Amino acid sequence: MHYIDVIIPIPLQKLFTYSITASEFDFIEPGMRVAVPFGKSKIYTGIVYRVHHDAPTAYEAKEIQQILDETPVVNQKQLKLWDWVSSYYMCTMGDVMRASLPSAFILESETVISKNNKTTIDESTLKDDEFLVYEALHHQSSLKIQDISNILSKKNVLSVIKRLIEKEAISVEEEVYEKYKPKLVRYVKLHTFYSTEKEFHELMNDLSRAPKQRDVVMTLFYFCKNEKTCKSF
Repeated sequence: MHYIDVIIPIPLQKLFTYSITASEFDFIEPGMRVAVPFGKSKIYTGIVYRVHHDAPTAYEAKEIQQILDETPVVNQKQLKLWDWVSSYYMCTMGDVMRASLPSAFILESETVISKNNKTTIDESTLKDDEFLVYEALHHQSSLKIQDISNILSKKNVLSVIKRLIEKEAISVEEEVYEKYKPKLVRYVKLHTFYSTEKEFHELMNDLSRAPKQRDVVMTLFYFCKNEKTCKSF
């Protein structure tokens, strides 16, 4: 059996092992990009780190989806540098990969594809599958890889996207999710209109038949005089 260890652009320390065919084993070199399945439905572009015959012991290796390059996009010296950066800065190889490569090189299932409006494309030069994607982007501002898979009715679409990038027909961006959500606390205070005694007494008179509301307003008035706010529950 033939295997490759792949760097995937996610913050996990270990590399992931995938199985390859004999013909792929003869062709693949470290530093090439491969499209690999991850989890139940995600697809990532990974960098081949090592080619070998050692089967993983903890899990059954999945097959790669496809090879994306004919020659390595990352050379051996750069892979050694990634190793050093990962060790020195105590980060994962996936983090180093994501920071080192342009987003167009890291196609994944959360990648957003849009039409490149900076160039004019001769649509007659596009292959059928390329044209379907390009035509869809005339009607929709952006597509995800899963959308393109649905349009083309096939799973392996990264090679189509790669060709469209090379023809400058599309642009690629990463969809970023904001993980940090600030904790917000709501406060209330008495309106500045009632900060004078005259307006405040008029308000009290208006609330003469609403004792609970009067108590709330009195509390707010107290905090207002002492330059405090009251937390809302």
